[in-house]
Amino acid sequence: MGSKSRSRRDLLKGGALAAGAVAAGTSVDTIASMTPASAQAPAAGPAPALPSYAANSAPQIPVSPDLISYGARSHYVKSVRIQEDGRAPGVTARYNDFGLTLHIQTPLQDSIGTIQASSLHYCATTKGSFVPDIDPEQHKLMIDGLVDKPRIFTMAELRRFPSVTRFHFVECIANSANISHKNVQQTHGTCSNAEWTGVLLSTLLKECGLQDKATWFVAEGAEEVKGASTLPINKAMNDVIVAYGMNGEPLRPQQGFPVRLIVPGFEGIFNIKWLQHIKVVDQYQLNMNDFGHLRREETTAALGYTWGPKSVITFPSGSQKLPERGWYEITGLAWSGNGAVRKVEVSTDGGQTWHDAELKGIPLPKAHTRFGFMWNWDGEEHVIMSRTTDETGVVQPTRQEIAKALGVPYAPNFRPPGTNNSIMPWKIARDGSVSNGIV
Repeated sequence: MGSKSRSRRDLLKGGALAAGAVAAGTSVDTIASMTPASAQAPAAGPAPALPSYAANSAPQIPVSPDLISYGARSHYVKSVRIQEDGRAPGVTARYNDFGLTLHIQTPLQDSIGTIQASSLHYCATTKGSFVPDIDPEQHKLMIDGLVDKPRIFTMAELRRFPSVTRFHFVECIANSANISHKNVQQTHGTCSNAEWTGVLLSTLLKECGLQDKATWFVAEGAEEVKGASTLPINKAMNDVIVAYGMNGEPLRPQQGFPVRLIVPGFEGIFNIKWLQHIKVVDQYQLNMNDFGHLRREETTAALGYTWGPKSVITFPSGSQKLPERGWYEITGLAWSGNGAVRKVEVSTDGGQTWHDAELKGIPLPKAHTRFGFMWNWDGEEHVIMSRTTDETGVVQPTRQEIAKALGVPYAPNFRPPGTNNSIMPWKIARDGSVSNGIV
């Protein structure tokens, strides 16, 4: 049997050499001299039998009623979310011990495509709270303030309005990579992209009749630690969604069931979950989300609304390893709160040179775009990184460029204020291991 296997391998090898030689224009006589003797004359006896698929090599399992009613992923897939990944257990104990939610990070390093599954989509609450268990039949959304006709909408009434379905990312300001982070889940895990379905907030405000003095609105959630944010009325009239659907099904409880705000391109905390009240006002309202939480400094306040162009390489990235030298696709995600991604570039030499990456599909406004770049790793040390240019022409900056623009000295522990969209470098060692490349 061993000699038969070798003969088959020699035959295949000889055929591959011949095919390559013909493509290169080599003569027939030369091809014959290149072909192993064992491949020129077939070995005696029958060829090895091809594999039979009549017998099942994998275990066959019955389908349970639970799998019929609501499917489950394969038990071989191990990707999971982690609460406050990278932080010391003492920091997270007060949340874990009492079942509170703060920041639950998604495993972006394992993501495929651009959509994060509802079960893996990152989630967070304001300062850590329980998740409300809301009966949609009883839940109501009130809109009042500077409107002609204050209204209280039931969920059934919201579904009677014209709906929209759009893809958008949601990203928390906690996404701020630092030198201690080990992988993408820690550097960028509080960002996810999903399909959202609901009614435009502008439709509801038109139904209520906006008054001329209306310039801001306050959105409030139903959690015990109130999530409330003040947003410009022009944003409300542009693209804000009062969403009740996510990835083809109703919102999940951790995502704000039965209804939430999606504020495309804005920092995550503005995307109020468990939405119960919208008040239209004529001046900015200082609430808990502002006071003592996010915007204590003028610079942070100015940079704390919209996400600029941003990207991250998800493979190869921190804590992963290239098994051998050779060709790999460097791949990752790119997005911008300003609109659609127009270009992604990849560098394999620490930013000295840049190469255009391939965009996988048509980039959508304020949504994740998958990119890829084929690279032949030579087994040497490299620092790889990506940068995005969005439709407004803004280019994703390095940490050093941000520090220079702010007029502050740069150090590896520098944390850009507001929404940190700086370039994330990954260092590939000679053994193929990948680690944080911030210097």
